Amino acid sequence: MNGQRVLEWLNALDRRWIFVAIFVAVSIPVLTQATFPEKPTLLTQRMFDRIDALEPGSRILLAFDYDPNSAAELDPMATAVLRHACLKRLKVYAVTLWPTGAPLMDRKLQQVVEEEFKDQKYEYGKDYVNLGYAPGEAIAAKLLAADISAARDSDVRGNPLGTLPIMEGVKGAKDMSMIVSLSAGFPGLKEWIQYAGTPYRIPIAGGCTGVAAPQLYPYFPNQMFGLMAAIKGAAEYEAAVLAAYPETKDLPVRGIRRMGPQLFGHRVVIGLIVLGNVLHFWNRRRTGR
Repeated sequence: MNGQRVLEWLNALDRRWIFVAIFVAVSIPVLTQATFPEKPTLLTQRMFDRIDALEPGSRILLAFDYDPNSAAELDPMATAVLRHACLKRLKVYAVTLWPTGAPLMDRKLQQVVEEEFKDQKYEYGKDYVNLGYAPGEAIAAKLLAADISAARDSDVRGNPLGTLPIMEGVKGAKDMSMIVSLSAGFPGLKEWIQYAGTPYRIPIAGGCTGVAAPQLYPYFPNQMFGLMAAIKGAAEYEAAVLAAYPETKDLPVRGIRRMGPQLFGHRVVIGLIVLGNVLHFWNRRRTGR
């Protein structure tokens, strides 16, 4: 088949073959569990380096500001940051500004802190605490920064905050080393920057969905020291943790695994765009229009 006949065959090809091509491209890495090397970009590497430089026992407020609709992108970020915090023996204060984020936060603390690090004596109330859902949206972020008891007087288990050893010497997030918000929209990372980070000079980083990333880039580096954008950012952070802590190589890395289908799918789409343009100009030349 010469080039002319190939172009004629492609020109008449049923468009449903495009759907088949995408399906095959995405299915192969899913079925084979193929993974590919990830190199952290500047924003992700800065975030990892800053957290990795914290001394053991440093305090970090981790906000799970998302719901199940965004969990596919943000759950791997939560796992990677929480795992990193446990490896560094940081004190973790988990909270959410989203009512639908509370069950996701419970599950993530259980999966990472209570299962992956069950042999590390990571004790609830002393090394980590679940503050639960803080109502009030952006105002809650401001209250949590200044005085946690103004937003929450007990943890999710009903323990008065004043009875927990982890709360000794802590009035608000302003007494912590940093805030990390995993954000799917409002209220989220942007509100933490505006109502907590900037007024109280608390270092802030976070993760966000792909569509939200362009709105957050302008805050880097003056008001936000790092950002994980979409599942790519999660995969980059997982790669950074793996490089620094090779003992975690057997733990799940869902961000890296999800990059395989995305990589294959994008390559097919790019190929189809190129092919479509070739056919377009060939048709113009052939018809004289």
